[in-house]
Amino acid sequence: MKLRSHYITTAFGAALFAVGIIFRLPEIAEFLIFLTSYLLIGYEVLFAAIRNIARGDIFDENLLMSIATIGGFAIGEYPEGAAVMLFYRIGELLQSMAVNRSRRSIAGLMDIRPDYANLKTRGTIMQVSPESVSVGDIILVKAGEKIPLDGRVISGSASLDTSALTGESIPQDVGEESEVLSGSVNLNGLLTIEVTKEFGESTVSRILDLVQNAGAKKTPTENFITRFAKVYTPVVVFAAVALALLPPLLTGVSFAEWINRGLVFLVISCPCALVISVPLSYFGGIGAASRNGILVKGSGFLDALNRLDTVVFDKTGTLTKGIFEVSRVLPAEGWTQDELLSLAAHAESYSNHPIALSILKVRDGIDKTRISDYGEIAGLGVRAVIDGKEVLAGKSGLMEKHGISHPVEETDGTVVYIAVWGVFAGSIVIEDQIRPDSPRAISELKSAGINNLIMLTGDHPAAAKRVAGKIGIDRVYADLLPHQKVEIIEELLSQKAAGGSLAFVGDGINDAPVLARSDIGIAMGGLGSDAAIEAADMVIMTDEPSKMSVAIRIAKKTRRIVWQNIILALGVKGAILLLGALGLTSMWAAVFGDVGVTLIAVFNAMRTMRKQQ
Repeated sequence: MKLRSHYITTAFGAALFAVGIIFRLPEIAEFLIFLTSYLLIGYEVLFAAIRNIARGDIFDENLLMSIATIGGFAIGEYPEGAAVMLFYRIGELLQSMAVNRSRRSIAGLMDIRPDYANLKTRGTIMQVSPESVSVGDIILVKAGEKIPLDGRVISGSASLDTSALTGESIPQDVGEESEVLSGSVNLNGLLTIEVTKEFGESTVSRILDLVQNAGAKKTPTENFITRFAKVYTPVVVFAAVALALLPPLLTGVSFAEWINRGLVFLVISCPCALVISVPLSYFGGIGAASRNGILVKGSGFLDALNRLDTVVFDKTGTLTKGIFEVSRVLPAEGWTQDELLSLAAHAESYSNHPIALSILKVRDGIDKTRISDYGEIAGLGVRAVIDGKEVLAGKSGLMEKHGISHPVEETDGTVVYIAVWGVFAGSIVIEDQIRPDSPRAISELKSAGINNLIMLTGDHPAAAKRVAGKIGIDRVYADLLPHQKVEIIEELLSQKAAGGSLAFVGDGINDAPVLARSDIGIAMGGLGSDAAIEAADMVIMTDEPSKMSVAIRIAKKTRRIVWQNIILALGVKGAILLLGALGLTSMWAAVFGDVGVTLIAVFNAMRTMRKQQ
C-alpha cells in the first residue's frame, strides 16, 4: 500500500513537471508548478533529512539531495531542481522494486512456513495455527498440504517433496515410524503424524530464522562500506561548499556558476550505489545458497569461503553414510549363511549396540525362548547359550581370548566373529558405506585449489587410511577422542596460511566443539539435528559433501559482483565529480552518476540470486 501511494504521488509530480516543461508560463506560475511537483515528489526526502538532523545523523543522501535541489530553486533553476528530485525519486522506486524482487525470490524459495495444522481431537479434525499444537498431539496431513510440524508417522504412507528444505527434487517416500520434517509437502496419500517438536523448535522455524537473520551479520566489506559512507558524505558536503564559495570569493567570478557546480558535485556524490548494492549482493548470495540446500548463518561466512585453504572432514556420517549395514556373511565350512545369521542375531538380541542392531535388522523371527543364558564381555562381544550350545560373537580378540583359530578379515568396517562350542563358525562383515558423492567432493575441492584436505576419525588407523585412499584424502588422523579432535583443529589453525580460513565439516551431532572452534563450521546431513543448526556456521541440508564446492562457487561469485559494483560506483562517480568540478558536465549527468549507476549496481547484485549447479 505504501509503495502504491509513492507511485501515485510520483505520477502526479511527474505530470506537473511535464506541464512546466511543455508550456511557456509566466515566471510565478512556472515557479509554483515546479515547486508543487518538487514537493509532491520529494517531501519524504526533505522530512527524512530534517528528522535525521534532529537525531544527530546529519550527513546522508537525504541531506545531499535536499541541499542540491533547494539550491537549484534558490538560483532560479526550477526545472533542474525539480528534475533532480524527480529522477532521484524514480530511481529510488526502481531500486525498491529490485530489492523487493530479491526478497520475494528468497521468500519464495523458503516458502515453507505452513499456514495451518489439521489437529485431531476426540474424533474431530480442527484447523488450527501450528503455534497452538503441542508435542504429542496428533495431526493429519492431506495430499498437497505442507507438513506443519516435525513429527513421526503413526499411520499412512506418502511421497514428500523436500526440495524447499534440501534443494533436491527427488521425492522422499515415508511410512509408519518415519520421521518427517516441517516444510515438506505431501504429494500423495494421507499421513497421521504424532508431533515431536513444538513449532518454535521445528525444522521450518529454525531454517526461516537462519535465513531471515543471516543478513544481520555483516562482512568486513559491508562494515567498510558503512564506515566509508559516514566519512565520505561529510567530506563531499564540505568539498561542495568550498567549490561553490571559494572561487567566487578568491577570484571575484560569478557565484551562480560555482554554486551550480557545487550542486552538481553534491548530487553526484550520493553513495547510494554502494550502500544499497553491496548488502544486496550478499543477501542474494545467501539466497542462492539456500536454493542449493545450503544454509549460511551470515554473509561473513561467504567471505570466509573465499579465503578457504584448509578443509577438515569428520569421517563417520560425513564422508561415509554413518549407517552400519551387513555387507558380507562368510560362513565357515559346514555352516550356511542363514544358520550363521540366526546364531548371530539371537546372540546379539539383548544388545543395543549399533553393530548388534545392524545384524538384527537383516534377520527376522528372533525367538528369545531359545536363549537360556546371556552376558556381555566388556569391549570384546557377547556370550549366549542358544539351544543349549555356547555361542560367542564379537571381535577377533574374543576368539583369541578363548583360543579359537579363525581367519582375520581385512575390511574398512567391523567384523563379528562367531564360534559355537569353541569352534569357529564364520564371520559377518558390517561396514559403513562411503557416500557416493564423497570422491567427487574431494576432487572438486582440489580443482578449486584447496589441497590441504584432512580427515579426522575415531576409527582404527588401517580402516581410516583405506577410506581416505578411496576418496582421495592423503592426510588422516585416527583413533581420536572428541577432545583430541579439538586439539588437532587448534594445531591446524596455528599452521594455516596468513589470512586463510579453515572449515570443519562434521555430522553436527557429536562434533559441536570442533564445529564451534573452526573458522567455518559446516554441518553435513544436519537437517533434523538441533546440534547441527546451533553449532554450525553453515548447514548442508542434503547428504552431499560436494555441496562444499557449490558454496565456494557462490561465495566467489558474490565477492566478484561486490567488487564490480564498488569499482563501477567509485569509477563513474569519480569521473563525473571531476568533470562537474571543472564545469564540464550538467545536473543531468549528475543524476545519471547517482541514480543510473545505482540501478546498474542493483541489477548486477541481483545476479547472485541465480541457482548454482
